[in-house]
Amino acid sequence: MAFLCFFAGLGFSVSAQNAFVKGVILDSNQTTVENVNINCSGKQTQSQKDGSYTIEVPSNKKVTLIFTHLSLKMITLQLQLQPNEYYVFNPVMKEETEQIGEVVITQSNSKRVNGIVSLSTATVRKIPGANEGIENVLKTLPGVNSNNEFSTQYAVRGGNYDENLVYVNDIEVYRPFLIRSGQQEGLSFINTDLVQNIDFSAGGFQAKYGDKLSSVLDITYRKPTEFSSYLQASLLGVNAGFDFVSKNKKWSGVTGVRYRNNSMLVNSQDTQTNYTPTFLDAQTNINYQVSDQWELSFLGAVSQNKYLYQPLTRETKFGTIDQPLTLAIYYEGREKNEYETYFGAVKSTHKLSESSTIKVIGSLYHTTEQEHYDILGQYLLKPTNAEVGDVDYATGIGSQLNHARNDLDALIANIELKGNHFWNQNSVEWGVKYTRESIRDRINEWEVIDSAGFSINPPILDFPNNNQPYSAYTGPIVPYQNRNATNFNTINRYSGFVQWNQKSNLGNNQIWYNAGVRFQDWQVSGASISGDTQLVFSPRAQIALQPNWTANMVFRLSGGLYYQPPFYRELRDYNGDVQPNVKAQQSAQIVLGNDYQFKMWQRPFKLVSEIYYKSLNDVNVYNIDNVRIRYIANNNAKAYAQGLDLRLNGEFVPGTESWLSFGYLKTEENYDNKGYIARPTDQRLKFALLFQDYMPAIPSVKIYLNLVYNTGLPGGAPSYSDPYLYQNRLNDYRRADVGFSKVFIDANTIRNKQNWLNNFKELAVGLEIFNLFNNQNAITNTWVRDVYSKNEYAIPNYMTSRVFNVKVNMRL
Repeated sequence: MAFLCFFAGLGFSVSAQNAFVKGVILDSNQTTVENVNINCSGKQTQSQKDGSYTIEVPSNKKVTLIFTHLSLKMITLQLQLQPNEYYVFNPVMKEETEQIGEVVITQSNSKRVNGIVSLSTATVRKIPGANEGIENVLKTLPGVNSNNEFSTQYAVRGGNYDENLVYVNDIEVYRPFLIRSGQQEGLSFINTDLVQNIDFSAGGFQAKYGDKLSSVLDITYRKPTEFSSYLQASLLGVNAGFDFVSKNKKWSGVTGVRYRNNSMLVNSQDTQTNYTPTFLDAQTNINYQVSDQWELSFLGAVSQNKYLYQPLTRETKFGTIDQPLTLAIYYEGREKNEYETYFGAVKSTHKLSESSTIKVIGSLYHTTEQEHYDILGQYLLKPTNAEVGDVDYATGIGSQLNHARNDLDALIANIELKGNHFWNQNSVEWGVKYTRESIRDRINEWEVIDSAGFSINPPILDFPNNNQPYSAYTGPIVPYQNRNATNFNTINRYSGFVQWNQKSNLGNNQIWYNAGVRFQDWQVSGASISGDTQLVFSPRAQIALQPNWTANMVFRLSGGLYYQPPFYRELRDYNGDVQPNVKAQQSAQIVLGNDYQFKMWQRPFKLVSEIYYKSLNDVNVYNIDNVRIRYIANNNAKAYAQGLDLRLNGEFVPGTESWLSFGYLKTEENYDNKGYIARPTDQRLKFALLFQDYMPAIPSVKIYLNLVYNTGLPGGAPSYSDPYLYQNRLNDYRRADVGFSKVFIDANTIRNKQNWLNNFKELAVGLEIFNLFNNQNAITNTWVRDVYSKNEYAIPNYMTSRVFNVKVNMRL
């Protein structure tokens, strides 16, 4: 409390003879601009990462403010204010390139030298996809892979879903623990309608970002400058919200509510169900400008996700031309899964001086989740040309009963102190953080398999007299798979970082340096376990060079030693028991990149290429069941990942941004020194195209294409089998989503005073076609036993077929 009172005292010690000008600086793309110099009467300040600024000016006299940026046109403002008056000015700075020697400096240079990909929020909102949002567009980037349109999760450069960092307004956010299958993913935490900036790094990121191995998604929510509201409605759900600003301009905020129902998508699958998956969430981000030096903000989110799943029948055709087969399954039972999450965070930002800022962040995440199901599936394996009731032609008959009563309650609390300081061409950023994770988890799930009238025992058990069906079985009946555990655990973590940045000249060339180190100390404890205290250090560095060439190029080299201390999922082994001494996975990474900006057809383009290599030790081997990851939890493996990423983006059509991506990846692991085999995320080749166009004769009709091609992922292996003896791959993933939109009014529309459309800032109606070419894409395999031939067949679990959607967007 004394700490906050100290800040409050500083914040209110304002001279009565001065006034203040503040606001948010945007560019012509409505993206916030940092490092804009604001000068007035000898005083100077710079805009922050979110584009915000505050400057103290003399009162009762006419003054001139000058806004300058290296690559944007200068803006001047003349005004005269009363003592203690707050004046809000939100300039929009237009792009302008400046010639320094022979090097063209662009507005996005800081992100360019850091290897950060910035995405336009307008593009994210418009691009069609079965699971719309930021993750839908991320999957079109090189090095980012996913074969599941239901899921918001993605794998980056050979990593898994648990290796990606997500920040919103400097606050780390989490996803639920128990989600198992694609249709149970729910909504992404990030509400795209509230977003201002989207930055993404696929590897080699700085020390200021947290302790994960693969990627960073850094989101900044919008600071509104005026009141507005929006509504988006489609056959899949409704998004609505509003922006507000108080009269004295001290309060501002954004609020959004989302409702989604995936029934239309689920009903396009092979399995016929009575299924109503509903997702509802509400988010708000509120800012309060206490003074010109002190700002408070609150980020809050509540979500509720329910799945009432009752499968009825399934019929899947597979096999070869010579031996076409059909799997028919008839179900009884139901699945009732749900989870509720609550998230709240408070951030205090205090500007100690023009060159120093301190942030205090506290957050709390609470989730309660349940998986309750009893589902009996009776299957028939037969030639494709046989009738279902023709038993003579059935090659496999059996049943499978799955039961679960899984419950989890998790509470994660964080408190963090961060600072950054600038002088000349140098800056230092630092931070310390304490995290406490309290997990209460009960696992009770089993599976019984009956084939041709007898129960199949797990092959790891050897019971006597098991010669069914030729002689009676006298041993015990046990489930084919069984997990039963209760875990009450607490994890205490202490982490921090410090990093230094410098910009300088090397002859006529410009060069940027970044070096830093992270640390984390943690310990796992519980009712009957107590782990050792573990400590890791993660040194990281980057260097970028912009030569004084005619060609506008930047070369980057980054890397370091990255650690990922285990989260709760990584501590839990195949049987559900927590192993408290699981070590942090380690990755030595190196990334070499080139960023080339040029003009083609008199329009701007950019080609980004990166080569990367990762050497991983203390690897925690896992397999993927749809989108659930199960770890072995023994660190008894090593691995590597290597690849090449290319992305060409620019105005293929004047006034619109599109891009073409290519990625090559190879990642393998060596468990118990048995040799290297493909990891579950070994997706060798990736092509993606994100394209925006409009009809030349009717420019208000827009066309959006989202096309992805990935080579097949490893398809897993039957339970209890040795993956070193059995390897197969899923078929290639091919998907095209297309959208058509008629824009009735937007910011570029010439308005007629008598037109009722003037009530809207934006109004558009669209048609979307998901999976345009109706490709059959599989996410995993179901393994079915043929009792006669003793074979097990891999039956693909297909995702969605072609689906049509209608969407309306409006903003007031």
